[in-house]
Amino acid sequence: MNTLVVIGNHLPRQCGIATYTADLCAAVAHVFPRTAVFALAMNDGVEDYDYPERVRFTLDQYDLSAYRRAADSINLSNADVVCVQHEYGIYGGSAGGDLLDLLRDLRAPIVTTLHTVLREPSAEQRRVLVELAQLSNRLVVMSERGGTFLREIYGVAADKIDVIPHGIPDIPFLDPSFHKDQFHAEGKQVLLTFGLLSRNKGLEHVIAAMPTILTHHPHVVYFVLGTTHPHVRQHEGEAYRTSLKALARSLGVAEQVIFYDQFVAIDRLVEFIGAADIYITPYLNEAQIVSGTLAYTVGAGKAVISTPYWYAEELLADGRGMLVPFADPAAIAERVQALLDNEAERHAMRKRAYLLGRAMIWPRVAERYMASFQRARVEHRLSERVGTRLRAADWHRGVLPPINLDHLRRMSDDTGMLQHAVMAVPNTNEGYTTDDNARALIAAVKLEELGHPGAADLATRYLAFLWHAFNPNEGRFRNFMRYDRHWLEEAGSEDSHARALWALGTTLHCSARPDLIGVADALFINALPAALAFTHPRPIAFALLGLYEYLQCFPGDRLAQQTQATLAANLLARYAEHRTDDWRWFSPELTYDNAILPHALLLSGSTLGRTDMSAVGLEALAWLAALQRDEAGHMVPIGCHGFAQRGTARARFDQQPLEAHAMALATLDAWRITGDDTWLAETHRAFDWFLGRNDLGLALYDPITGGCHDGLLMDRVNQNQGAESTLAYLLTRLALGRVTDLPSSVLIAAEHVVLTPPVVPVSRNGRAREGRVR
Repeated sequence: MNTLVVIGNHLPRQCGIATYTADLCAAVAHVFPRTAVFALAMNDGVEDYDYPERVRFTLDQYDLSAYRRAADSINLSNADVVCVQHEYGIYGGSAGGDLLDLLRDLRAPIVTTLHTVLREPSAEQRRVLVELAQLSNRLVVMSERGGTFLREIYGVAADKIDVIPHGIPDIPFLDPSFHKDQFHAEGKQVLLTFGLLSRNKGLEHVIAAMPTILTHHPHVVYFVLGTTHPHVRQHEGEAYRTSLKALARSLGVAEQVIFYDQFVAIDRLVEFIGAADIYITPYLNEAQIVSGTLAYTVGAGKAVISTPYWYAEELLADGRGMLVPFADPAAIAERVQALLDNEAERHAMRKRAYLLGRAMIWPRVAERYMASFQRARVEHRLSERVGTRLRAADWHRGVLPPINLDHLRRMSDDTGMLQHAVMAVPNTNEGYTTDDNARALIAAVKLEELGHPGAADLATRYLAFLWHAFNPNEGRFRNFMRYDRHWLEEAGSEDSHARALWALGTTLHCSARPDLIGVADALFINALPAALAFTHPRPIAFALLGLYEYLQCFPGDRLAQQTQATLAANLLARYAEHRTDDWRWFSPELTYDNAILPHALLLSGSTLGRTDMSAVGLEALAWLAALQRDEAGHMVPIGCHGFAQRGTARARFDQQPLEAHAMALATLDAWRITGDDTWLAETHRAFDWFLGRNDLGLALYDPITGGCHDGLLMDRVNQNQGAESTLAYLLTRLALGRVTDLPSSVLIAAEHVVLTPPVVPVSRNGRAREGRVR
């Protein structure tokens, strides 16, 4: 997973969820360093917070329009998962309902952590949580009771819920005396409560128990650590803390009740926890589904006394702590005395708590969150919440998407076609490639053949790029050029050289312009010899496709015929070497542009009169088509994250437009040669993939820009629209637009050209082209 965005409060804002969000982000980033983790912090208007760099976005919780802008920002970030920290009070609107406006507009999968799950919600609270559950792919709760409430009260399916414990720092199991000197508490027995102060914490009942405790254990001190909750302080100042101090004075225990009005960093908090002999949570309300302070102290192996709120009942079961009734100072005093009197039992309780806490340390919690994130991504791609912008069914009704060259022109300048885009904006940092300009030349001459305005100028520009790319000293095409027109190599890859041959052969076959034909012919003749030295199957296949086009014009060129025969025999031998009944392929792996291999062998067999080659091409193509066909009927291209190795599971993602383009062209020619409509069905399937008939139901083609997204990820489309992807769609669309008698009655005005194998090569002026003999 590349990018995680976490929504919630964040430090230095002082609250439990801010601490949790910051800790979760840090833990995931630490355990999974390849995942970029960013936070969207909710602002409450109380003060301006100096957030750390990880907080990339902030949101005013009371500004509804800001929620919608935040959704746009997250979508632009290409987040793989959005993790929401939910508590009703930190979001605006009735019962925090403004959050829903943000989530409705998100494209990424959503995992929501519920810090509160009410047993008796108001109607509005229930409505918000039910919709929140519907918008979320996974729900995380920190207790089994939280999961039970979700199922029984809110109707959430059990298989949508992940129970992940509250994360805690990894605190060593130490004797409390180790840290007591830092607090001038040597020789004393320390009781501790920490957290933000508010009246529902019930601290007055521990203070009320202190006189009884001191009667039996005169060296006890009670530490109260924490600032007053900012919202409480905003409305009533320090009234609650003042009342607690007054109570301690009136009971004569002011010297034994020590207040630390601090919001401490984690390192200092660990020292406070370490110094405690007994931790006490005297909360007054049972309806608390989680408590970070209790999780911290149980995980640190502290002896704990607590009132029986829901989370405490679950966490302190099986002898990991003691429960006392709500608002009962006498019971608190009795339990404290019992633990201080029985050191063996106290230490046994500590050990039981500490052992449970090993599964709660943040690295383990981060691993469990990542598992939930991955489940969410898988489920998200199958979710109906993902909308489809363009359905493949439209073109089966006889309407192909109109040709839109806006993005092709946008990506092209006076040098050639740029390689990459950031979304739909050309990325000049990445420069140009011969690969893409060769593809663009094929598209331009096909468009010129259809009489499309502007195609001639584009074809000239792309052919000029190839002319400049050819290095006569090496007999090879360079591939990578910087934006400042400096080449990065003297000879490019075999792939780029072979794609250039394909483009030049297509230009010779399809263009009617003498200037283009003359340049393409000279380049083709000079570049062809290098093809005999190719060592990889795909450049051999690209070269064969170029030779097929070239030989439609010059069938008597003996050097071209000999080169075609040699390269085709090479592919055929590779197939014979690697083919088995369950692996009908040219190598032990399937990688990229796969259908090019059987396509090249099929066309070569048709021109060489080699039925064995054509038969192998059809067999391999049929096997590949079946492998890339989902049970639901749509195409599933081999994913580029791992590809497919013989004997192992194939990669499902990321799916690349190049694969659908290669399959569409190969099966279209298989249909043209065999007349078997089964092949045309596969052509439909491949083109449908671009228009939304795929694993996610999302269109790769963008009719607004005229571009094509760079791939289908596990849970969304890649937002970038680079040259390769845009040309893959455009070339597929152009090939389909030339066919007039599809069984689905796909008819395009002014494009009624049937793809049939030419018997006699004819130039655009009607004269048969003479075969070249070398």
